[in-house]
Amino acid sequence: MGMLHYYNYPETEIFGFDEFLICQIRECAEIQPEHNNKLNEVIQKHFSGKNMVYISNRVNSYSLNPLTYVHTEKIPNLLASAMIPETKFMKKKKKNAKFERDFFDKPYEIFDNLNKAIEWAHTIVKNSN
Repeated sequence: MGMLHYYNYPETEIFGFDEFLICQIRECAEIQPEHNNKLNEVIQKHFSGKNMVYISNRVNSYSLNPLTYVHTEKIPNLLASAMIPETKFMKKKKKNAKFERDFFDKPYEIFDNLNKAIEWAHTIVKNSN
C-alpha cells in the first residue's frame, strides 16, 4: 500500500493511494465549495474509472463551509468519507465532524486514528465491487 501520488496545494496536501486519498488541510485555510473543483480533478486523474474513499486527517485548525459536502458527494467515484479529528482538540472537532455529516449523503464515519479509517476505506471499496 505505498503512496502513489502527492499533490501539494496552497490550502491542502493530498496523498493518493490505491483505493483512497488522505487530505490534510493546512492551518488557517478556508475551505469553500469551489475547492471541490480541485478535489474532483485529483480524483478523476488519480482514480479514473475506480471507486475510492476520501479520508480527512484533521491535524490542523481550519474553517470549512459545510455546504462543501453537498458538492463533494456529487463526485461520481467517491464512495465515502472518513474523518480523523486531531486528538488535542478532538471533542470540538468530533462535534464539528458530526455536524458536517448532515451535509453528506454517502457513508461518512469518524475515527480516532488513521489506521482504522484506512481499514474502513478498504472495506467500503471491496464491498462496492
